[in-house]
Amino acid sequence: MSAIAGVFERCRAEKRAAFIPFLTAGDPDLSRTADLMQAMVAGGADIIELGVPFSDPIADGPTIQRATTRALESGTTMSGILRLVARHRDRLGVPIVLFSYFNPIHARGVESFAEQAAASGVDGVLCVDLPPDEGGEYIPEMRRQGLDTVFLLAPTSDRERIKKVEHQSTGFVYYVSRTGITGAQQELPKELLKESKRLRRRLRQPLAVGFGISTPEQVASVAGVADGVVVGSALVSLIGEHGGSKDLPKLLEDRCRELTEPLRR
Repeated sequence: MSAIAGVFERCRAEKRAAFIPFLTAGDPDLSRTADLMQAMVAGGADIIELGVPFSDPIADGPTIQRATTRALESGTTMSGILRLVARHRDRLGVPIVLFSYFNPIHARGVESFAEQAAASGVDGVLCVDLPPDEGGEYIPEMRRQGLDTVFLLAPTSDRERIKKVEHQSTGFVYYVSRTGITGAQQELPKELLKESKRLRRRLRQPLAVGFGISTPEQVASVAGVADGVVVGSALVSLIGEHGGSKDLPKLLEDRCRELTEPLRR
C-alpha cells in the first residue's frame, strides 16, 4: 500500500475526509516553502499538493498564476523543489503529491524525473494537462518508481473517460468541481454534491474534490460526499497577501485549522 492510499484508509477508519491543501513551491521563495508545508501539517493537512511553477499554467486562475510568477521570479526550479522535498519529507510526515504540467517533466526526461522524484521522497504526481490515454511512457515509469499517478475527472467526463481515469489512477482520483480554471468561489456548483456522490460509488480509488473550495462550510459539504477535500486558491491567496510577513506560517496554520475544523467534529 502506498503512503497516499494509507492516508485514505486511516481517514476512512476515522470516518472523515482527508484534507489536501495546495501551495505553489517557491512562493514567496523556496527557502520559505518548507515552513509553509510544516504549517499546513500543523493545521491538519493529511496530504500536501505541491505545485511546480510553470510559465504557461493554463488550468490555473489569476491567484495561482500570480503565485507561479512569483515563484519563477524567485528562481524556483524542478531541481530545487526535489531537493527541498528530500530535505523535509520525513520531518513533515505526510505524503507529497507534485502538481505539475507535463512540459517540465518532459524537459527533464520522464525516466529521469520519475527516478529523481521517487528518490527525493515524492509520493505521487498529478500531471494536470496529461490525460491517461496519452500517458504511454509516463505511467509505466511512474509505476516502476513506486509513484502514484493521479488523474483528473471533470463534470464533462463521459463514461469512457471515467473508466480510463479509474484504470490508470493510483492513490486517488481528483474530481474538478467545475469546468474552467482554478479559483475560490462563493458558492459551489449546484450539481457538485450529486455528481461527487455518483462518482464515488463507481470508483474503486478514493475520490478527492477540488477547484474552488474555500470555506469551512464548503469543506463540510464536500467532505460528506468525497474521500478528500482539496483547497488551493484560498490558501495561495493568503500567501500572496502576507508573503513578506514573518507571521505567514502561523497565519497559514490558523487558516488550515479553520478549514479542517468540520472534519474533526
